[in-house]
Amino acid sequence: MTARVGVVESAQADARTQQMFAAIKSQMGKVPNMMKTMAHSPALLEGYLAFSGALNRGVLPEIVRQQIALFVSQHNGCGYCLSAHTLIGRHAGLKREQVLLARQGQAQDARQQAVLNLVRDILAESGDLSTEQFNAARQAGLSDAEIAEVVGHVALTTLTNYFNQVAQPAVDFPSVPSSLEPAEAVQA
Repeated sequence: MTARVGVVESAQADARTQQMFAAIKSQMGKVPNMMKTMAHSPALLEGYLAFSGALNRGVLPEIVRQQIALFVSQHNGCGYCLSAHTLIGRHAGLKREQVLLARQGQAQDARQQAVLNLVRDILAESGDLSTEQFNAARQAGLSDAEIAEVVGHVALTTLTNYFNQVAQPAVDFPSVPSSLEPAEAVQA
């Protein structure tokens, strides 16, 4: 698939964007194509980085954040994000089978499952949870901070999913199949 929107290379970028690229590269070892494409709007890139950075300092552990990203990306059909979060999730400690389970909204741990159940309800209801759905999250032991951050991570992942589906940047992570065929997805 050819990218609909090209990337901004560092040499073409303004000083503000070059600073963001340098920070991304020092943290990730590279500037992913999604971020190079977002750089057409330095405001978007800066907003994405600020939102992502703030949520990464929240109460949800990295593994849970990656499970959310995998589930939302599968739901939204974003191959770029599935590929990126499969690699990032594996580096965070998710095993191959846990990656596949997360993409299906499943977890082996009860607390992680409670988070993914909340994500499922948010996605299914476009955020308009019933009292029963909200109370189920509470009864599963999720705190107000965790509930708030789950909403934030669903929104952040949806932003990147939609951006990638519109711009179609080249996938610069090991590509994973978007299908949920167990034999294929476990290979990821």
